[in-house]
Amino acid sequence: MSTILITGATSGLGRYVAFELVRSGHLVLAHGRDRGRTERLVAELRSEGDAEAFVADLADLAQVRRLGAEVAEARPRLDVLVNNAGAGAGSPDSGREVSADGHELRLAVNYLAPVVLTRALLPVLRAHSRSRIVNVGSVGQEPVDFDDPEFLRGYAGFAAYCRSKFALAAHTFALAEELADTGVAVNVLHPATFMDTAMVREGGMAPLSSVADGAPGVLALATQELGTGGYFDGTRPARAHERTYDRQVQKRLAVVTDQLLGPTSGRC
Repeated sequence: MSTILITGATSGLGRYVAFELVRSGHLVLAHGRDRGRTERLVAELRSEGDAEAFVADLADLAQVRRLGAEVAEARPRLDVLVNNAGAGAGSPDSGREVSADGHELRLAVNYLAPVVLTRALLPVLRAHSRSRIVNVGSVGQEPVDFDDPEFLRGYAGFAAYCRSKFALAAHTFALAEELADTGVAVNVLHPATFMDTAMVREGGMAPLSSVADGAPGVLALATQELGTGGYFDGTRPARAHERTYDRQVQKRLAVVTDQLLGPTSGRC
């Protein structure tokens, strides 16, 4: 069975997927932001199978890097990374928020954190064949404004969310090509539309699906060989925003990402 790290495992889709994987015999490394909630989740998971707790606030990139180092040391044979944790659009009356590092919050949690965590864990993922990176994205995608990546002008929460998910998809496709000959598969998916989660409810949207509806796509990408560089709508191969496939967009995104992360960020 596989060793699988799931970020954002204490609620919503991540929690549901964690239980499904544990029940199938996999070792789940469950990440959460709050230590108490994460440890309570792992205690529940251990009644079904094997699990370990890891704690970090993904809005703080120093904690993301520490998380990567802790996982790599504890589990040098990591099979799957599921970048599931995310920040939604926020409440309808909320304004622009920033992370601990001063980045626009949706960009930081939904894009920069997965990039940093992936970079930290790539050595252990590349250490053996058939490892996988699953990026939980969204059908909501809006091109990043490379002249204003931090969304300082005309901010809107839902647009910020869509920009972060566009960036995650474009990064996925570029990384999949970079890792094509290494045995590491990298894919991104839209699990389901407006799942019944705290994130959706906070945004003032009526849920249209359940986390059980969103789980099969994540589970398939985490446990099955489905190629690399793909975008999935649930379990179905689909197409992301056309500009995410543009090599020039991917290259410019990589440059902006390195600028945002600073000189010590490293590359995948």
